[in-house]
Amino acid sequence: MFTKMKNIDTAFRYVRGFTMLVIAGCIIISCYAVYKGFQTVSHMQDKVYILANGKAVEAYASERKDNIAVEARDHVKTFHKFFFTLDPDDKVIKTNITKALYLADDSAKRIYDDLKENNFYSGIISGNISQTIQIDSVSIDIREYPYRFRCYAGQNIIRTTSILKRSLLTEGALRNVSRSDNNPHGFLIERFNTIENKDISAETRK
Repeated sequence: MFTKMKNIDTAFRYVRGFTMLVIAGCIIISCYAVYKGFQTVSHMQDKVYILANGKAVEAYASERKDNIAVEARDHVKTFHKFFFTLDPDDKVIKTNITKALYLADDSAKRIYDDLKENNFYSGIISGNISQTIQIDSVSIDIREYPYRFRCYAGQNIIRTTSILKRSLLTEGALRNVSRSDNNPHGFLIERFNTIENKDISAETRK
């Protein structure tokens, strides 16, 4: 009788101990699953999917301070491409210049006004001239704010009978502004100035 009671008590302790281990294991597994779930959600929130040409392209979100130099260089390149890419079409010129002036302050507007007053754009249209730009490099100094930059580029002036190659060196500063559809990088070019713009070579078109 006492032996049976002892065996039952021992079996109960074993079952209770096993049950406690199972419960503890379930709690540990549940906590780990919750932790991994939060970690995965947090990781997914850093991803951005951009729709380009009908395809979803994965990108990663990051702090602005991690990409200041990259965004600043692209802002400068974008401005120069809009400002210096011209075709003999008044609508194209106005569209490109308008986009460029969203990215810079009145220092660029003054240059545009001077060129317009000197009939530069009228000459582009009447002479059927196209102007293209190739950005060689952009240097950004992010040690001090506003960020100073220099842009090294080349230009092709394409006329009916010839192609003129020119070198272009500009400088300016960048200050932070709010991002918008017209200014996605959130920078504004200040004190824009052309340091050098000289002829390199000319070739006759065949």
